[in-house]
Amino acid sequence: MPKTSKTYRFMRRSRVLRVSPALWKPRIVFWAGALAIGVISVGFAWAADAAQHLFKIATTAHPLAYLLPLILTPAGFVLCSYLAARLFPNSQGSGIPQAIAARHLNDDLDRKRLLSLRLAFGKILLTVVGLFCGASIGREGPTVQVGSSIMLAVARFGGMAQARGLILAGSAAGIAAAFNTPLAGIVFAIEEMSRSYQSRANGIVLTAVILSGLAALGLSGSYNYFGSTHVMPVGAREWSLVLFCGVGGGALGALFSAMALRLGQRLRRWAHPDPLKRMLFVAGLCGLAVAIIGVASGGQTFGTGYEQARGAIEGEALPWYFFLTKLAASFLSMLSGIPGGIFAPSLSVGAGFGSSIGQLLGVSIPLAAILGMAGYFAGVVQAPMTAFVIILEMTGDHEAVIPIMAVSMIGYVTSRLISREPLYHGLSRVFIAAALRARRTEDHAASA
Repeated sequence: MPKTSKTYRFMRRSRVLRVSPALWKPRIVFWAGALAIGVISVGFAWAADAAQHLFKIATTAHPLAYLLPLILTPAGFVLCSYLAARLFPNSQGSGIPQAIAARHLNDDLDRKRLLSLRLAFGKILLTVVGLFCGASIGREGPTVQVGSSIMLAVARFGGMAQARGLILAGSAAGIAAAFNTPLAGIVFAIEEMSRSYQSRANGIVLTAVILSGLAALGLSGSYNYFGSTHVMPVGAREWSLVLFCGVGGGALGALFSAMALRLGQRLRRWAHPDPLKRMLFVAGLCGLAVAIIGVASGGQTFGTGYEQARGAIEGEALPWYFFLTKLAASFLSMLSGIPGGIFAPSLSVGAGFGSSIGQLLGVSIPLAAILGMAGYFAGVVQAPMTAFVIILEMTGDHEAVIPIMAVSMIGYVTSRLISREPLYHGLSRVFIAAALRARRTEDHAASA
């Protein structure tokens, strides 16, 4: 009799699962959202590449066209800054801090101020415009905000209560689809976004990464972001790269993060009396400085830096000063407040730093570039597992697994000794405060 009762309950539950719209609607909406992240990520990548290509054509079409950035870049920075402030508030910067901040907020309206479909559209649009104007930014961080915004919309449309878990899933899916690095997306969600292991979110994150990855693969095919390479240390001098790139890259990344947090805070205080006008002035000034650096470097510091990083990984030595000029251009682009990420520019800076160390020691440039990327990236984001996995998946260099792991860990430890606060989490507090301030303003207006 008990066995018959259990069988009956099982059959009844099975029928409910088959016919109940309340159970299937959230699943279908979630699956559709995850697939949408993959499709939109591929479209975003195409638009970003096209914008950089148009900028390159415009600045090389005439003997004097190399001077065009002196006008186009600062004007583009001012335009992006204005549109971000007026039409798409909280779209500034990378997008990862906004996703982290939204996970710390409890109110749905507060989250919506940081993650929405409107902001996702503005983020894509302004990042593409920034790349067209020569900004040293990337699309990977913005893809995190876009993915998180889509998943937060999924929570509303599907009537799902797991908003924090869905934001986590959207972030992971965004990274996975942007770089074609599914493992890195999962590790990024655990290590950087949540800073803890949440077993209940496992299935949601994994499903989102799989579906977005399948959509991206269906549109762009299987590929390694930086191609495929097979290099590993073979002698004492090449093994010494682990120490040089770990300590040097970690210190350089920590300085970038610390300066970004401190100068950003001072700029916000300075701009407080008239934020729009003063931040537009800062954006224009940063844009002009980025243009001057770009023109002086022969155009190498404009855009994401993907071509330079890939060239170094393929064995083409970069100028010894490239990592310094690229770091300066990336820092100024970030300080300006225009929408755009630092993932790809950071990898370019790290590849340049490694290339310079490799030339100094007279060792393999590809190996030095890869280890330089690991050390600097771990130093900037202070997430060693993410740095290790993402670089391993982007380069396919499984022969250098141990050196990449070691450099990532050394870079992280070095960075923590110099700057205790992770960059993205420090910036997330700015957006938490902005969301709460906006709610207080609305409540005050309503009560008045």
